[in-house]
Amino acid sequence: MKQIYIDFISRKVGVKAWQAESCIQLFEEGGTIPFISRYRKERTGGLDDVAVAEIRHWYDVFGEMDKRKESILSTIESQGKLTGELKEKIEACVVTSELEDLYLPFRPKRRTRATVAKEKGLEPLADMMFEVKVSDPEAAAAGFVKGDVTSVEEALAGARDIIAERLSETASIRENLRGIFRARHIVSAATKAGKSSPDAAKYRSYFQFSMPLSRIPAHNLLAILRAVNEGFLSVRIDADPERCGKKIYYDFCQEHRYPSEKLGREIRAAVDDAFSRLLEPSLTNEVIREAKEKADIESINVFGENLGQLLLSPPVGQKRTMAIDPGFRNGCKIACLDENGNLLHHTIIFPHPPQSEKVKSIMAIGSMVEDYGIEAIAIGNGTASRETVEFVRRVGLPEDVKVFTVSEDGASIYSASEVAREEFPDEDVTVRGAVSIGRRLMDPLAELVKIDPKSLGIGQYQHDVDQALLREKLDNVVLICVNKVGVNLNTASPYLLRYVSGIGPTLASAIVEYRSSCGGFTSREQLLKVPRLGAKTFEQCAGFLRIPGSDNPLDNSAVHPESYHIVDRMARNLGVTARELVGNRELCGKIVPQDYVEGDFGLPTVNDIIAELMKPGRDPREVASEFEFADDIRSIDDLHPGMELPGIVTNITNFGAFVDIGLHENGLIHVSQMRVPGQRGQVIPSKVLKLHQQVTVSVLDVDLERGRISLRLLR
Repeated sequence: MKQIYIDFISRKVGVKAWQAESCIQLFEEGGTIPFISRYRKERTGGLDDVAVAEIRHWYDVFGEMDKRKESILSTIESQGKLTGELKEKIEACVVTSELEDLYLPFRPKRRTRATVAKEKGLEPLADMMFEVKVSDPEAAAAGFVKGDVTSVEEALAGARDIIAERLSETASIRENLRGIFRARHIVSAATKAGKSSPDAAKYRSYFQFSMPLSRIPAHNLLAILRAVNEGFLSVRIDADPERCGKKIYYDFCQEHRYPSEKLGREIRAAVDDAFSRLLEPSLTNEVIREAKEKADIESINVFGENLGQLLLSPPVGQKRTMAIDPGFRNGCKIACLDENGNLLHHTIIFPHPPQSEKVKSIMAIGSMVEDYGIEAIAIGNGTASRETVEFVRRVGLPEDVKVFTVSEDGASIYSASEVAREEFPDEDVTVRGAVSIGRRLMDPLAELVKIDPKSLGIGQYQHDVDQALLREKLDNVVLICVNKVGVNLNTASPYLLRYVSGIGPTLASAIVEYRSSCGGFTSREQLLKVPRLGAKTFEQCAGFLRIPGSDNPLDNSAVHPESYHIVDRMARNLGVTARELVGNRELCGKIVPQDYVEGDFGLPTVNDIIAELMKPGRDPREVASEFEFADDIRSIDDLHPGMELPGIVTNITNFGAFVDIGLHENGLIHVSQMRVPGQRGQVIPSKVLKLHQQVTVSVLDVDLERGRISLRLLR
């Protein structure tokens, strides 16, 4: 990769140039984000997965930019207008707007006023005026009154059109004006449709809105642009035409020279036309698009952080689980699962009105808990959730059977998906939905990877942001989370395996097929027998796959097979076997890391190996815990300011966090109410709270008419 790109990436990501270059070399060698950040720390200087992912993003961006440059150079060369200086400028670009500015004068365009003037033979007149080679433009224009040009004024008007287009395509002028536009306000106003449509009411706060473009919050900008797309708002940048016109004219005079008074009037008229007709609409779109790109990135980062927290939610682990999809009239759908998430039994009970079959339902639950050895109960958080939780807790469950509330977001999407049909071809959507709820409790990561993250009820304006960038971010988050936890090679579904470093959908299916035909894997080395899984893929994936019960205990750890010889040497030096060393903190504490630094295996790798030997295969996730809402809160009418309530964070945005307090309506903790003990001033919500975190809040305000609840974070 070109040095100019490497230097840009290092500045953008905040790393040293050699770190960025080394990362890029690893990508070109086939390295993945998890593998590079976990097993190549010596080569990257210990960059984490977030930095590696960002470098990967810019590596791809500049790969596309190089293709764009090739296309641009080819187009200009075919016109016979490519000079050495222009080629050098194009090849030195690292910013898209600079590249497109250079290309703009040569871009094939539709018929414009300037092209019409050129067809009339007026370009020589425009050249003379533009290069300040005439002092009396009217006298010069008189020589062009012939053919399709019927008057001096028509000749001058055509020349001004050509000059206006040239000015609008001058890179320096565009960049100078961009600076002015970026420093101005974005102004929105209601359109006729916005004033008359009831659907526009939610955008009322933007009907007369103005804010510096550089300071507008992401959610405000995205809301405005959504309303513009829906026809309810118009938007502009309040750049002063007089100031901008003077700037363009001054730049023109600096590059050429000050014209005569008569020519100056013609040039200034062309300047004003260039600004109002060509530059203002173009630059308005550009700087708003720029601002939207920043808003997109901000919103996508929030979405990614939320998704990461959701995927790494605490699991209950391999417990026999009863999953309940609650409901009133249509009953509560129940699925009983074994410790591996396999469906054992399903049924429907009707404990709530209108049927109210409470005794029958109690007996059914008690019987299933006993018959299937149920150890945990997962209840969806949708309709009838609280009533079902309270009902189940009155059943008289064994003391060790815990009851958990589980988010249903996306469960209906999963139940109707191709994935669900493949897993449960003979069951209907209600059974599949209940199974998904149960599996989410057992292992959120393994289940949620089957669902489009945009269906999980997290983030903000996910349908308004750049979809390609969003998909890249979310794919990276899933990839990082899956590999951070590790995957059981003998039980993982193909949908989970595909996110393991280096594997992908095709190899995931091949692994499952091999596992089915050969009775499971007994060692990591056996992976090399899977069709089409070669040495490079093995290098990328092996450290993230776990094989409990393998003859080699390291196969159930994050120690990469390429480092097994180091562990063997550690064990020999301590006079024990590798099996005796794994998990023995006292023995691991005697290891001197510097003694095992060799070749490509530096101190970071050796320290990681020792940490893993102390806690082999440790799951980085916390343990799931039970939660209960306040008993005396049943509807929004029960709330009043000052009440303190327990809640669960359900979504985090840049403007606040939404909290479930046990009602149909979630409450909002605005960022201004995010002050917590020990912190000064306002804090970013995503840095204070985590998705599904249990919190205590106080009620600030209740808007019964709009069903809105304002909260303050207590702890």
